[in-house]
Amino acid sequence: MEIKLDLSRKYGIFEGFGASGAWWAQEVGGWEHTDIESGISVRDRISELLYSKEKGIGLRTYRYNIGAGSAHSGNSDIGNPLRRTESFDKGNGEYDFSRDKNAVYMMKQAAKDGADEIILFVNSPVERLTKNGRSHLGKRQIMRDNLSRKNYRAFARYCLDVTEHFVKEGLPVKYLSPVNEPIWIWNGGQEGCHYSPISAARVMKCFADELAQRKALKDVKLSGVESGDLRWFNKSYTRALMHYKSVREKIDAVDVHSYCLPLPIPLPGFNDRVAFIRRYRKWLDKHYPGLEVKMSEWCHMQGGRDKSMASALVMANVIYEDISILNVSSWQHWIAVSEVDYCDGLIYINLEDKSFEMTKRYYVTGNFSKYIPFGAEKTGVICEDKDLKALAFCKDGEKVLVIINDTDKTKKITLSDMKNGGQIIITDENNGLTHKTLYENTVDISAKSVSTVIFE
Repeated sequence: MEIKLDLSRKYGIFEGFGASGAWWAQEVGGWEHTDIESGISVRDRISELLYSKEKGIGLRTYRYNIGAGSAHSGNSDIGNPLRRTESFDKGNGEYDFSRDKNAVYMMKQAAKDGADEIILFVNSPVERLTKNGRSHLGKRQIMRDNLSRKNYRAFARYCLDVTEHFVKEGLPVKYLSPVNEPIWIWNGGQEGCHYSPISAARVMKCFADELAQRKALKDVKLSGVESGDLRWFNKSYTRALMHYKSVREKIDAVDVHSYCLPLPIPLPGFNDRVAFIRRYRKWLDKHYPGLEVKMSEWCHMQGGRDKSMASALVMANVIYEDISILNVSSWQHWIAVSEVDYCDGLIYINLEDKSFEMTKRYYVTGNFSKYIPFGAEKTGVICEDKDLKALAFCKDGEKVLVIINDTDKTKKITLSDMKNGGQIIITDENNGLTHKTLYENTVDISAKSVSTVIFE
């Protein structure tokens, strides 16, 4: 079977992969004990594994959570202490930037290791600005905004003050996202704030207007609104967002989350994420041609710590769908590191002995993030074997193919565009980013694998 590039089809520039530091960086940022294998601190080793191109998988984007302050007040109904955040806001018009020091450390270390794009994002406004003085709604409150319009400006000024602080410290802050998953109710368990589409757009407009006054932030853009499920209200939020000229001037893409949460009752078509992203892409191309989409959050929403290729292949297929159908220009994990019994991290940590362990999701992410260069052009690819999924990228004469084989059989393929050999990097049950040199253009793609092929 043959795989070949179709350079007549071009789909825009791809910017890279990333992950957030939410809920783990405030813990790991304090792990100063030495990692025996590398000889550096465990916190630095974890950052290196994630963000270094040479010694890790070269994630480009670090997402830092500007917290609401539930860790200080104790007002919120959040059981897991790592989901309670510190805030720089002291409540009297002054800031304390010595707070959240562990999470800030990890953000700065990620930048040192290679992250050249930082996104500051907000789950809930600081508690003193919310309607109920908490970082989420009460148990009996549903579908209510928890931020009054009279506090929009104060919310914007606070977040932009924080942004300006980090920019002045030399961090590569490129985006600020004030609204995160506005469709959910957010009654507890974590910080969160519901907004209707109109409210979310008005908040973004307030941020855009305030941002336009900040010369120090002339290179910072807004991102959003990060709706929490690809099926629900993405058109409504996008339409509301694009209504304001000032927002359109400060935003270069619409950010979505790539979840498709299973419904409790089976309804035909409602769990078909591919159909939904295809319709959304078609609608965007019709109403907002040229508007980019960035996928800013995904994890495998499944219980239990799964380190296997099974979970990694679920992730790889979502990446394939998002790039090939939704045509996203960047792709980001919800979290890079997980401490819970859930399928949501690239690296698992153990709080008892402050150790960490790798997952196949980490290595498969590396098949994409480590080898697709920033600014590569997404191009067409023709694959005769319909069991295989392939993505192609080109930059400066170099071609990168990522091939997903989700079957139980090894597949023999011919790469007709590869004339002078190349490299293949394999992740499967027995390999994790294993390099092999290719001397001919016939290649075996192992069962249940993700492989990256690089050639000129």
